[in-house]
Amino acid sequence: MSKAIDCAYTLEGQGPALFLVHGIGARKTGWAKIVEQLKDQFTCISYDLRGHGDSPLPEGRFGLNDLVDDLEALRARLGIEKAHFAGHSLGGMIGPAYARRYPERVLSLGLLSTAAFRTEDDSSKVKAVVTAMRDKGIPQILDTLTARWFTDDFAAARPDVIEWRKKQVIDTDGDVFLNVFDIYAETEMSPWLHEVTAPSLVLTGELDGGCNPRLNTQIAEAMPNSELVILDGLKHAILIEASERVGPSMKAFLQKQI
Repeated sequence: MSKAIDCAYTLEGQGPALFLVHGIGARKTGWAKIVEQLKDQFTCISYDLRGHGDSPLPEGRFGLNDLVDDLEALRARLGIEKAHFAGHSLGGMIGPAYARRYPERVLSLGLLSTAAFRTEDDSSKVKAVVTAMRDKGIPQILDTLTARWFTDDFAAARPDVIEWRKKQVIDTDGDVFLNVFDIYAETEMSPWLHEVTAPSLVLTGELDGGCNPRLNTQIAEAMPNSELVILDGLKHAILIEASERVGPSMKAFLQKQI
C-alpha cells in the first residue's frame, strides 16, 4: 500500500467542518460555488485528490483505500476530531469508504452523483469507456464524457465551461486519470453500504446515465439513515451546471444534523 499523500486544500468559513471530495479529473475548485452557499455555517475544506491539481503525484498505482488514507491524513493534519463529508462521483465512494473505516469521525455524509448496485450491463458500460480511453487516448474520448456530464442545453449555452472542464482532464496526468477511473469503475459499495450508519444525503441528477436514480434509490434503501434527492433535468456535472440547485439541498440536510 502506498503511503498517504499530503493533498493541497483550501479552508473557508466557520462552524462545523465539512470535507468536500471531488471526482475523476476534477479539482477542489469545482466546489467553489457550493462553498459560497455553505461557508456562513460550515468550515468548508475542499482538496485536490492525489495527482490532481496542486496535489503531489503518487508513485505507482493506488486504490480506494489509499484515497481514504489521504483524507484521513488531511483530517489529522488539520486537527479536526469530527466532520461532515460530502463527495461527488468518485468522491461519493471515498466518503462512505472513509465512514466505514472511521465511523467515529463522521457526523454526516453526502453521496452526490455516485454509483452502487451496478448490474453487469452497468459495469460493462463504464469499463468500456476506460478501455476506449486506453486504446484511443483520453482526449479522443473527452467529447463522449462531456456529453454524459452536461446537458445539451448547458453545453450549447456555455461552451467555455465545457472547455474548462476538458482542460482539467487533459492537465491531469494520464496514468492518474485512468487509475482513478479504474477505481470508480471497479468499486462496488453494495456489499457494505448497510454498515454505514451516519446520516446520509443521496443526491443525483435525473438524467445521469452512469449514476442514475435507479442506482441511487438502491443506495438510499441500503443505508439505514439516508434521504434521497433527485434533481430533475440534470446529468452528472451537477456541481458545475447547477450548483444553485445542489447547494440548498446540501444546506437543508446539513442544518438538520447540527
